[in-house]
Amino acid sequence: MIKTLIFDFGDVFINLDKQGAMDNALKLFDMQVFDEDMLQTNIKYEIGAISTSDFLDFYKSKFPKLEKTQIIQAWNYIIKDFPTYRLKFAQELARENKYNLLLLSNTNDLHIDFIKQNVSFYEDFKKCFNQFYLSQEINLRKPNTDIFEFVLKENNLKANECLFIDDTKENIDAAEELGFRVWNIDETKEDVINLFNIKNQLF
Repeated sequence: MIKTLIFDFGDVFINLDKQGAMDNALKLFDMQVFDEDMLQTNIKYEIGAISTSDFLDFYKSKFPKLEKTQIIQAWNYIIKDFPTYRLKFAQELARENKYNLLLLSNTNDLHIDFIKQNVSFYEDFKKCFNQFYLSQEINLRKPNTDIFEFVLKENNLKANECLFIDDTKENIDAAEELGFRVWNIDETKEDVINLFNIKNQLF
């Protein structure tokens, strides 16, 4: 029996443009692929191992001709719109109070600050959840096993009583190995508001 719903944020509630952001960044940096030190720096930033200032200083030193504002714009390019009907879906779930609601997202201060500035109902959305876990704040990230173990321990949960919803198969596979029920949502043709229709057999 499902007692807890654990949602990803990007491409579940807020729309992302992952490919567009990658293409835009590669064009800005005049590169074909990202260097390994860039990938590692991004991960460090996502788990709070380095500050926003350190993150920007790294990119500024690597691409000295760029302004920090250009780097920030490229970093935030991935974030698109947040449909209000998905907010209403989360609010209705919270009102019904049938499930323990958690959010578990790989994200960072620059992205969250951008969302706060551009999504007027961000705080209302956040209030829908009993726990709102952001990777940079808890120093853990998906798909690493320890982030799922952290969530289970912190909330005294059983994995087989949790449904984890995420758009990234790697994250889904990691959770499923630990016994979570899962929905690998395809954001190109599925919508989280249809959860109880698509995954009706789980409830």
